Amino acid sequence: MNGAAVSPSYRVGVRALCDFTARTGDLDHRFTPSPSAREGIAGHGLVAGRRGEAYQAEIPLAGRYECLAVSGRADGYDPLANRLEEVKTHRGDLSRMADNQWALHWAQVKVYGALLCAERGLDRLTLALVYLEISTGRETLLTEEATAVELQAFFTTQCRRFLAWAEQETDHLAHRDAALRERAFPHADFRPGQRALAEGVYQAAATGRCLLTQAPTGIGKTLGTLFPMLAAMPRQGLDRLAFLTMKTPGRRLALDALAILGAGEAPGEAQGQAQKLPLRVLELTAREKACEYPGRPCHGDTCPLAAGFYDRLPDARQSAVERGWLDREALREVALAHDVCPYYLGQELARWSDVVIGDVNHWFDMNAMLFGLARDNGWRLGLLVDEAHNLVARARGMYSAELDQRRLSRLRRSAPQALSRPLGRLARQWQRVVKEADLQEAGELGRPAYRVLDALPGAMVAALQGVASAITDHLAEHPDDADLQELLFESLAFGRLAETFGDHSLCDLSRYGRGRAVLGIRNLVPADFLVPRFEAARASVLFSATLSPAHYHRDLLGLPPTTVWREVDSPFVAGQLEVRIRGDISTRLRDREASVAPIVGELADQHHRRPGHYLAFFSSFAYLEAVLAAFRERHGDIPVRVQRRGMREADRDDFLAGFDAGGTGIGFAVLGGAFAEGIDLPGDRLIGAFIATLGLPPFDAFNEALKARLEARFGRGDDYAYRIPGLIKVVQAAGRVIRGPEDRGTLVLMDDRFARRDIRALLPAWWQAG
Repeated sequence: MNGAAVSPSYRVGVRALCDFTARTGDLDHRFTPSPSAREGIAGHGLVAGRRGEAYQAEIPLAGRYECLAVSGRADGYDPLANRLEEVKTHRGDLSRMADNQWALHWAQVKVYGALLCAERGLDRLTLALVYLEISTGRETLLTEEATAVELQAFFTTQCRRFLAWAEQETDHLAHRDAALRERAFPHADFRPGQRALAEGVYQAAATGRCLLTQAPTGIGKTLGTLFPMLAAMPRQGLDRLAFLTMKTPGRRLALDALAILGAGEAPGEAQGQAQKLPLRVLELTAREKACEYPGRPCHGDTCPLAAGFYDRLPDARQSAVERGWLDREALREVALAHDVCPYYLGQELARWSDVVIGDVNHWFDMNAMLFGLARDNGWRLGLLVDEAHNLVARARGMYSAELDQRRLSRLRRSAPQALSRPLGRLARQWQRVVKEADLQEAGELGRPAYRVLDALPGAMVAALQGVASAITDHLAEHPDDADLQELLFESLAFGRLAETFGDHSLCDLSRYGRGRAVLGIRNLVPADFLVPRFEAARASVLFSATLSPAHYHRDLLGLPPTTVWREVDSPFVAGQLEVRIRGDISTRLRDREASVAPIVGELADQHHRRPGHYLAFFSSFAYLEAVLAAFRERHGDIPVRVQRRGMREADRDDFLAGFDAGGTGIGFAVLGGAFAEGIDLPGDRLIGAFIATLGLPPFDAFNEALKARLEARFGRGDDYAYRIPGLIKVVQAAGRVIRGPEDRGTLVLMDDRFARRDIRALLPAWWQAG
């Protein structure tokens, strides 16, 4: 495009270029949900299949302007009609599409047109936007004639708008990489085990492999993974680093570690570094937590931070990257200073940040934003996943969905007339599914009647698609109906999972009473969905204190065949933790009543022998409450704290605050709950734990179906459905006791099965039970 013999130093995709330069006006999310990536690919194929034999699809194009190298793939070109097409899939009435989207789409096809004219020597071209309505297959074609001179001028204008930013980015990346090459470990030495962890992480980045590493609590895993991955960025050509967590406290630990390394707003000297690290750090927060006007739709007519969003975005973006450190509070401060939405400013800054810290859903979810950016921009990304023992359960949730019959009934009563017929068809299919399942209205003890269905109810899925289409049309004229929007999202999510339904999932029906059934698609093996996510990362590191056995995570997460397993030796010794097994106690359901008295006795005896703070973990709230009642009756002199159902964050904080240095008492909690992992009570804030359960999931119809499926696929049904998940929770809870080399404590495992050889093999080797 530009004939100067300049070696391009900054590469940008056509979509990213136009995203940056072409959008103006309001942020507007009233238009109905976008089709999925799978639907988009199918839609593009459908359009190409309708064209003639001469039609050329997916044309790679590239050009240059000064130091910019611009590239991308045009959707299609018809040489007979001399028409270049940009294909967009959508749902609903195109007239509702936001102005900023129209501007983006026309900019894309014009840039592609300029590149095509330059490559093929064309004097003029017909530009076409092809909008395919995904539900009906109907095409809307918008065309515009343009000369090569006009398209070249448009291309030049877009590049000039972007050029200053590209030069700034080039300069930033050079300074970032130079600083990272010189950055030393921030402490005089590594903690025991921390060097081995860091070496493994660096090797994974250097070889482009996935690392599954089990590292004990207390060695500084967060710093021990961030430092080597940052060191690898300039040496291995990594573009971005994503540090993903399961819970909010994990994000805070990552931010603290980066501050120690010299990033952040504190002076570098305060962190023991010669100068501040020029690193852009972004913390991503959930939309509902970042929203300044909850309950208002995201468009300029109702939200002042959406009005003119794209007009004010350039200044906000510049201020944000100059600031560099963008945790939740700093991001909000920048956004509000420029009157833009903090959440969507964060989405934009994910494109330009060096380190992104957020929840695992940003990479692994069906519509994960970070994964999409990495794929579309060709990033070489380093991926760190903290507390990775939770990823199996989290990923199962990401690829599961359910429909509520009672919710449909409520909406049907208040729905507009235009939706009555499709909602009626869906209601009749609900009745048919429930009737064919032949379920009672409820099971024993108020539990729902439950059945795993032999197959997806195809007629119901079809009726659901009809409802989604009808709601889409209705929302085109009534975009602010929140209840219908929610039903639409649920319907689309269920429909997308129905399209990919296979032996990785099951379909089940739970009936709570008349007209109160729930139909679910439950993912059992997330590996089938996660394989592309691990393939897209240059290097992945999954770390936790409880990742053994490795094959469990390899199989269920779909880790690459070249994945390396490394277990970091524990710095703790057997003398730090007294481990006792009460082999005379059985916590099986049939023995629960008989177990209460000996458990109460054990708790009281241990507290009398060594007064201090303890945690006692149980398999359920019902079991906890039975033991608690007996304990209070017999030992009312010993202080207790109790985990309650649905505790708010403030209540959880109060519970933990009771574990003060020098105090005494026993905290009653549920295994696998908020206090069984992710909390830190060092020193004498916690000196022991009692675990009155193996943590096994309930023996019910769902888990038996899960066991059968995992047995058929991996030959390890009982281990993968029950034993391993349970003992991971046990080891996590026990890990609350010893947090550092100076800690001493007691662990009492109260169930005879803990003495079995197969169970002992899954417990940490440094535990020596007496």
